Amino acid sequence: MDAIIMAGGFGSRLGMGEKPNVELLGKPLISYVIDTLEKTEIIGKIYVAVSPATPSTEGIIDSLYEGRVKVIHTGGGNYVGDMVFAVKSAGIEDPVLILMADIPLLSSELIEHIISEYEKCGKPAMSVFTPISVCKGLGIRPDTVFNWSGKLIVPAGINILDGKDVGHEQDYVSLVLDDEELALNINTASELKKCKDILSERLSEKTSQQ
Repeated sequence: MDAIIMAGGFGSRLGMGEKPNVELLGKPLISYVIDTLEKTEIIGKIYVAVSPATPSTEGIIDSLYEGRVKVIHTGGGNYVGDMVFAVKSAGIEDPVLILMADIPLLSSELIEHIISEYEKCGKPAMSVFTPISVCKGLGIRPDTVFNWSGKLIVPAGINILDGKDVGHEQDYVSLVLDDEELALNINTASELKKCKDILSERLSEKTSQQ
């Protein structure tokens, strides 16, 4: 399955310039997502959709990935319109993974699980959510919350769509997962710090086990 990373937002709440390029422990934020996708065997081609709001992101991608990751230029200003344009520009007519550039804790195992659930769902589209309780446990106040069968859930910024029908509304299933890796989207300085703390702790634990 091919993947498109949407990296054209203004990142105004974070206030640190182009959000995909914001440094997190020595790496651009978007590199965490790309590196995880490259390690995921089930993922094919990787694309990054940029906009006039993220003019430097293309240079970062070209420098770090030397042509392995393709950049698509969108008009910006409309997430859905940019996503549709990116899928069509890439010529993808099979199911495609669409995800944001600000999910640095995402793992290959989670991606594989999401795709496996999609393949079993029987619907052309899937949206991934996390319970609001997971966000609260991390001290995060999400901007968008949905009521799903009486349960408050938060979009994780990950969707799978049928590429050949991307220009039309698709029947979808909601996949709700309790993983904190999906809850921590980097939109504010406090969320960036929280992510740094988690990654630093993981690194420290890994080093102590060696």
